[in-house]
Amino acid sequence: MSQPDDKAVASGGWTLLAFLTLLNVMNFVDRQLLASFANFIVPDLGLTNTEYGLLTGFVFLVFYSIMGVFMGTLADRINRSRLIAAALALWSALTAASGAARGFVSLALPRMLIGVGESALTPASMSLLADRFPARRLGLAAGIYYMGVPIGVGMSLLIVGYLGPAIGWRNCFYALGAIGVVFAVLMLFFKDERSSGGESNEGKAPGFGEIVKTLMKALSSSPALLLTMGGGVVLHLILGAAAFDQLWYVQELGYERAEIARLTGWVGMIGGVLGNLFGGWGGDWWQRRTGTGRPYFLFVLFLVMSPIGIMYRLSSADTAWFWIGVFAGFFQLGCFYGPTFSTVQELVPPQIRATVVAFYILVLNLVGVGIGATVGGIMVDRLAAQGVETPYTWTLLAFTLISALAIPLFWLAGKRFFADRDRLYGEMGVTVEGGS
Repeated sequence: MSQPDDKAVASGGWTLLAFLTLLNVMNFVDRQLLASFANFIVPDLGLTNTEYGLLTGFVFLVFYSIMGVFMGTLADRINRSRLIAAALALWSALTAASGAARGFVSLALPRMLIGVGESALTPASMSLLADRFPARRLGLAAGIYYMGVPIGVGMSLLIVGYLGPAIGWRNCFYALGAIGVVFAVLMLFFKDERSSGGESNEGKAPGFGEIVKTLMKALSSSPALLLTMGGGVVLHLILGAAAFDQLWYVQELGYERAEIARLTGWVGMIGGVLGNLFGGWGGDWWQRRTGTGRPYFLFVLFLVMSPIGIMYRLSSADTAWFWIGVFAGFFQLGCFYGPTFSTVQELVPPQIRATVVAFYILVLNLVGVGIGATVGGIMVDRLAAQGVETPYTWTLLAFTLISALAIPLFWLAGKRFFADRDRLYGEMGVTVEGGS
């Protein structure tokens, strides 16, 4: 049995990738809209920084992350296209409902349940893409799919900057919910080839217990897999705390709320897209040409760029370092997704790919983003209560420094990658043709 490294991309693969990327854009627009509208929603609803941190942190992420593992196992067993369509319709309806919130509780309720719908998209999508793209192109496919992150985040900021002052934050939530329902209908036109071959997929699909057992075995037998996941979790601590960026720009750096949303939206979108392309292509190139895996590529990249992130948090708004830092942050985040998700896909058996992606998303968000956003909000309120003049600056700087611990974890993961992958493929009776 051979790993299909030299196989061409399956028919319809690029079209499917384009549409799934569009859905991922929608996913992150909806998810990020609360953080992007922070300077509108926080004063309108009278939220504290702690309440706002909970809304962007654990209130959303507990349901999103835990349900993601269930959705991942479900995606390994049922029609993935239909699962994505149903999930998209659910989270879009709840996004619209969020626009009617009148306080913390009425915003928290739909925010919790939105996570149930959004949790299905990436595990099912990455599993679909892994069926259509050979291993040597999987990093690029993941990088393109994850362009949905910077584009979605950037578009949410542009919506704030251009539409927010014109129609208000509530109408923006209503409109995005309606658009998402239309996209859910379109998703039904994409076939899941695994389920369309005439035979019932139910008889061939592994059971839940078998999937979990295989997942636990993969985690315990692959240090590279655990190290890659650990690096991603640590990196996501600053992503959680960055939910306070827009409040930092306005309250401590003196920007007007719509203006800074527009500026960071454009810079972030450009930087993030370039990062996704560079990370997807660069990670694949690095793994083919060196004796180390894609995480080592991230080690080198983040080692070089970390000083920029520190300078950015200490810079004044009128310096070049500030805008270099905004661009570099989005670029660095964009570079992360292709290499890390393709690495995770290659270090586990094919029958549990969606489950492992879901588990990875769980720890990234519940541990990384959840702690960053929630503890960040508490830290800002505590520092402000103690009379610190710039509580947002010191909170964000602290999480930036902590997230640098991802660098040695990616170094170790990159050095271990080939040994762990070759052992897995040997157990599966798979040989690698043409390198990956």
